[in-house]
Amino acid sequence: MLDRYIWGDTSRISPEAPVPVVDVSHESCTAGGAANVALNLASLGVQVTLCGLSGQDDAGAALASIVSKAGIAYSRKLQLPSFPTVVKTRVMVRHQQLCRLDAEPPHERHCPVRNGVSEVILEALANADAVIISDYAKGLVTQEILDRIFFEAKATGAITVVDPKPKRKLNFHRATVMTPNRSEALELAGLRDTGRGFAFPFKQVGAKIFEEYDPSFLVVTLGAEGMSLYRTPDDFTLIPTAAREVFDVSGAGDTVVAVITAALASGRSINDAVSMANIAAGIVVAKVGTAAVTAEELFKALPASLRQN
Repeated sequence: MLDRYIWGDTSRISPEAPVPVVDVSHESCTAGGAANVALNLASLGVQVTLCGLSGQDDAGAALASIVSKAGIAYSRKLQLPSFPTVVKTRVMVRHQQLCRLDAEPPHERHCPVRNGVSEVILEALANADAVIISDYAKGLVTQEILDRIFFEAKATGAITVVDPKPKRKLNFHRATVMTPNRSEALELAGLRDTGRGFAFPFKQVGAKIFEEYDPSFLVVTLGAEGMSLYRTPDDFTLIPTAAREVFDVSGAGDTVVAVITAALASGRSINDAVSMANIAAGIVVAKVGTAAVTAEELFKALPASLRQN
């Protein structure tokens, strides 16, 4: 998807309705959704292929240009003439998000088999060290395509990392890593946040998710509380957030999944991978708008114990 930003300032209320009038100064665009995961990987020096649908419209052209300039492989087969590119437009006033406007096609338009995504994915998987399934619940990720990905990944030994959307009710059985956020983890575990003062039920969440999905590792991102790394349902570690300033949390989860995957694919341990991802997330939330962390930024922020080649 394309993340579009309208930047401006406001000093008055509209006479037509009780809303602020924004004086627009400029606009900018960046890659969003799974494309932001790909941007984070490319920014770290990883060779990456992006598999997702976009349209042959202005937004699709902008998205294709952004990923191409980043050195990301993106097949023209996945740019469809009758498909409107998913666009999220954020109105930003004084570095704060005033509102967001979403434009996207119905879920059934994303059919991966009909649109040739399956073939592109399987071709890319043949030589991949890892595959990230970044599900934004738009309809592209189906059980059929998941089953094919996991079958091929098992055959080639590729790492499988899943950033799930529980409402899709898909079976991500035996992924190498699952990376839900707090609310997604609760939903995956069949639990709910009861509101103010609710303490995250670490043991219950771990037990339920491992029982249902059996990942090798589970990483739950907890916002200001940091992350929780589960090696087993009972063996988990809470890692405090590395963020010092928080301007915008947009895309922080994409950075986490990208860094974890890159680290594991390069032979680092899950402990190192999650520690590095936590530091990377702390860097990107201090930036305004959807952003990627660079290899240089991450290396400078790492403690000496993690600065291995």
